[in-house]
Amino acid sequence: MDASPLLARIAELLERHSLEAILVGNAAAALAGAPVTTIDFDFLFRKTPVNLRKLKAIARELEAVILTPYYPVSGLFRVSRDADGLQLDFMTVIDGIRSFEALRSRARVVQLGDARLHVAGLPDIIKSKKAAGRPSDVAALPALEKTLAETAHHPQGPPRRSQKRK
Repeated sequence: MDASPLLARIAELLERHSLEAILVGNAAAALAGAPVTTIDFDFLFRKTPVNLRKLKAIARELEAVILTPYYPVSGLFRVSRDADGLQLDFMTVIDGIRSFEALRSRARVVQLGDARLHVAGLPDIIKSKKAAGRPSDVAALPALEKTLAETAHHPQGPPRRSQKRK
């Protein structure tokens, strides 16, 4: 499944509602070229009353609901839609990242359709996964680190092979 149209729709909603959010996790890593998969989209955002209202408006437009954990200190707001299994996780804190502002200053802006989306860079994704230490995060590290090393050597992407003319 190509998640690009869905991610473009999410970016459009974030931009239209002025909800500052940064795509993190495997979806961000995949946009950087890492060979990883994910079933959800993870975002870091600031938890303010205004941003929570914006998040509720986005959930309504997606015909989804916002689920919150049983314990209030987790800082996770999950936008979920049963019809197709859509899951967007909005977190106020992620392991290994000190602040939203610092991550945003290092994030790259990706054009998706008519909207722009802030996307965390591979160094921050790797740092966060190392700090989290969950088995799934640790398992993804070799692929992420390899992709980071390859992009450091070839910032415009992997070198193209020249074709010999006959």
